[in-house]
Amino acid sequence: MNYVLAIVTGFNVSGAEEVTLKARGSAISRAVDVAEVVRCRFLRGVEIGKIEIGSEEMRIEEMNRTRTVSTMEITLTRSKPKPRAKPKRKRSQKRKEE
Repeated sequence: MNYVLAIVTGFNVSGAEEVTLKARGSAISRAVDVAEVVRCRFLRGVEIGKIEIGSEEMRIEEMNRTRTVSTMEITLTRSKPKPRAKPKRKRSQKRKEE
C-alpha cells in the first residue's frame, strides 16, 4: 500500500504527468500489482504508457560469479480528460387538457 500511496501522491501533489515504477527480480510481480491497483481503484484517468523489460548481470563477490536478474519499468501516464458531453435536454411535454 505504501507504493500505491507514493504513486498517487506523485500524480496529485507533484502534478506529474507520468510516474515510472522500476523493479527487478521477485519484486516485478509487486510492481505490476501496484500499477493495476493505482490504475483501477485510485486514479481512473491513469493509463499504462509503456513497459520495458530487460535483464542485468549482478556480480556476487562471495562466490566470484555473476547472476542474471530480470528488470521491468512500467510508466504510468495521466490521460487527458475527455470533454464532457452536454446533457441532453428532455423536450417539455405539453399536457393535454381534456
